[in-house]
Amino acid sequence: MLAIFDVEGVLLDAEFLPILAEKINKQDEIWAITRQGIEGKINWEEGLKRRIELLRGIDYQTCKEVSDSLKVMTGAKEACNALKAAGWKIMAVSGGFTIMTDRLKEELGLDYVYSNELLFKDGKLDGVTIEVDSDKSKSALIKIKEWNEKKENIVVVVDGANDIRLFDICGLGVAFRAQDMVKELATVTLEEKDLSKLIGLINKHYGLKIPVQTLA
Repeated sequence: MLAIFDVEGVLLDAEFLPILAEKINKQDEIWAITRQGIEGKINWEEGLKRRIELLRGIDYQTCKEVSDSLKVMTGAKEACNALKAAGWKIMAVSGGFTIMTDRLKEELGLDYVYSNELLFKDGKLDGVTIEVDSDKSKSALIKIKEWNEKKENIVVVVDGANDIRLFDICGLGVAFRAQDMVKELATVTLEEKDLSKLIGLINKHYGLKIPVQTLA
């Protein structure tokens, strides 16, 4: 069994680039492009490059501080702990960056993470290497084949228009506090801001009894 999560807005309760943009007072421009991407109005890769271009020159330390300050989503640790204890594999596929996902991989015990990489030159933000594009399923399928996971045993938890191709490769698609177009394509929706509630949805769908430990 495999659970695949989006990162920003799902495993993390924040969007990295808009917060980073606040440091140089460009949050309005960044949010405008971010929103167009999430709503599927512009090509996602193009939007990402435009946002990085606006932020070029910010120093690495600022990027790291912002990334380390991003809060893990309520219930994310409980959900991941419960799935791991039940023998599941957990993957994250993010349009975000290794600077944030490396920490998350450790904190949540993720088996594998696909994400993009910010490029720095002389300690300043200079560009981006895009490993994960608008079709996140392409990245996910690499590991799915390697791990030999069956489609019906895969759960996908996402929130944005750039995630919906992942629904094509899963048995249970969960829209977590998501855009309307995502909800329409999902198997189930989860509106409550608590990712531990995912376990109940999984138990119901698969007839399982995975217990959830509440963290002190």
